[in-house]
Amino acid sequence: MKLKSAVAVALASAFMSQAALADITIGVSTSLTGPGASLGVPVRNATTLWPAEIAGEKLVVTILDDAGDPTAATKNGWRFVEDKVDLMVGAANTPATIALAQVANEAKVPQLSPAPAELPEGKDYWTFRVVMHAKYYTDGLLEHMKANGVKTLAFLGLSDAYGESYLQAFKEKAEAAGIKLTTIERFTRADNSVAGQALSVVAGNPDAVVVVAVGGGAALPQKALKERGYQGKIYHTAASVSPDFLRLAGKDAQGALVSSGPEQVAEQLPDSHPGKANAVKFVKTYEDKFGAGTRTQFAAHVYDFALILEKVVPVALKTAKPGTPEFRTALRDALENYGEIATTKGMLKYTPQDHWGFGPDARVIITPNGNDWKLSN
Repeated sequence: MKLKSAVAVALASAFMSQAALADITIGVSTSLTGPGASLGVPVRNATTLWPAEIAGEKLVVTILDDAGDPTAATKNGWRFVEDKVDLMVGAANTPATIALAQVANEAKVPQLSPAPAELPEGKDYWTFRVVMHAKYYTDGLLEHMKANGVKTLAFLGLSDAYGESYLQAFKEKAEAAGIKLTTIERFTRADNSVAGQALSVVAGNPDAVVVVAVGGGAALPQKALKERGYQGKIYHTAASVSPDFLRLAGKDAQGALVSSGPEQVAEQLPDSHPGKANAVKFVKTYEDKFGAGTRTQFAAHVYDFALILEKVVPVALKTAKPGTPEFRTALRDALENYGEIATTKGMLKYTPQDHWGFGPDARVIITPNGNDWKLSN
């Protein structure tokens, strides 16, 4: 009798172990607090739109707050490694994403990133971004500037990895577009004033200024330039697109020109746009749950993760079960080799040489329209 009981317990334990092994575990590190919360909270929100299971395997999601801090993101990453997650997601800003990518690379865990993290060659082997490279956003901004007669340009941007990626892109590309990069001013995410930097920019009287900032933090330089009488064009990168930017900048936001993903203006896209159907579905699903006008690009990136996983997880499952190093490797390989996947931005395609996956068709120029956005002419 005791032997039968022992066997029954052993079989039950084995069954429970196999069931747990079949769960696909995902660790999400994002900014739920701190200055980057306007980007990080939509990341968390969008995970609630993911399916409960993919290919018959349950998704188990753990979300940890990193407050936008690289050290906290690193700790979260190693916590995920201890928990043997199959996939890491994050973070909501570039410095924290780079920190998480270092953990992913060392621990050999795939990472899906909603932030445009620049990594040294070979260090993104396990990292896949679901956002367009800064060089394509920069190309779009320069094309718009050139078409509107801009000859001189000032840079007013963050002094971190996100700001640096754009500064280098403009240094490399502006001259070829016939645009001279003049004044360069930097600031930090924690700054409460950019008055000095704005005065320096205005004194140079450039035809245009490009602001490289994040979420509500982009309102600070926008207002500083307007309050000091700057009359030229003010351009922004994609991370400025948020309800907080519109709210905090108020009337001073009007006229800003922002390079954005197309999902932000999904309903205004032509029917021929390859991302329109998914973008419209994302907007309806997200705003039905979180309220009108709450859509953000970061939420769309995370919504896209599910569209991607629905394609690559079945492929990885042919090789191994979740919870194993073999599955993590199979998932990474499937991401790299699957081919085109339809997302809210258009068609994404990773290759061994390209872990960004999007080309220049995944961008539009938008401008504030009251408390919303519209396509720019």
